Amino acid sequence: MGGDFAPDNEVSGALEALVGSGGRFQIYLFGDEKAIAGVCDRIGCSSGNFVIVHCPEKITFADHPAMSVTRKVRSSLVRGFEMLASGEIDAFAGTGNTGAMMTACCTKLSLVHGVHRPCISVELPGMAGQRILLLDVGFNAECRPEQYCHFAWLGSVYAQSVMGVKAPRVALLNIGGESGKGHIVAREAHRLMSDSQDYRFIGNIEPDSLFTTDRADVVVTDGFTGNIFLKQAEGFYEIASARGIHDRYIDRFNYEEYGGTPVLGVSSTVIIGHGRSTPRAIANMILKAENVLNCGLIEKFNIFAR
Repeated sequence: MGGDFAPDNEVSGALEALVGSGGRFQIYLFGDEKAIAGVCDRIGCSSGNFVIVHCPEKITFADHPAMSVTRKVRSSLVRGFEMLASGEIDAFAGTGNTGAMMTACCTKLSLVHGVHRPCISVELPGMAGQRILLLDVGFNAECRPEQYCHFAWLGSVYAQSVMGVKAPRVALLNIGGESGKGHIVAREAHRLMSDSQDYRFIGNIEPDSLFTTDRADVVVTDGFTGNIFLKQAEGFYEIASARGIHDRYIDRFNYEEYGGTPVLGVSSTVIIGHGRSTPRAIANMILKAENVLNCGLIEKFNIFAR
């Protein structure tokens, strides 16, 4: 319950997901019990549809990520990660402070063997109808060259397990197609990725051809660049929508459609949503968590890491 419009949008979205699923899973709501019950009354549903875990504290977007996770131990974010780590819940989805989510991922959960830092991924639409996995889109503003290799491997396993791509093509987002393009980190990352046998690396890909060509299934970048890229794409959709432009392809950039972005590289299923998420986005975020969980992604990470 850490989003901009919590708990109203979270409860409404949770109900939408529960109804849409036909009750095939149980939803735990972490937050102020009275506030959650109040929303349930306003939207005409019984709070008994959910398991409510009372959390009197809240981590805000203004809170320091690391300090808040340490100090606000009765917050919905911390309590949720603790129950995820203990196996009391199978997946955790939240719309709160991204930095705090990153801290909790690294301190409350274990990392996949061989991975130094987790990352956030998002599936974006290609013009040929395919889906393109972009990572990192926000966790790691600065990356070492070897981290790009970790992201490439994580993305490749995700593309196989969740997207159903048999032999994912992995590309490095860069300002040019040649191996010598980009800053020193990008050039070294290209060299390391070219030498790897853990995934199918096809070289650099430029931003203007990412959507218009069917060259790559997985595109790797640092979290700073990826986050700007994602927000620009979402902003373009919002401009088109505000101007009354509706197109089957452009509408696929509406963040409500994918709901949330999976965290890759940790030992459990975690999905991060927009702080301003609508009930529809919340519902899709929950359904995304179910999808990732049912694909057995975490188990496949552990198998491939051996």
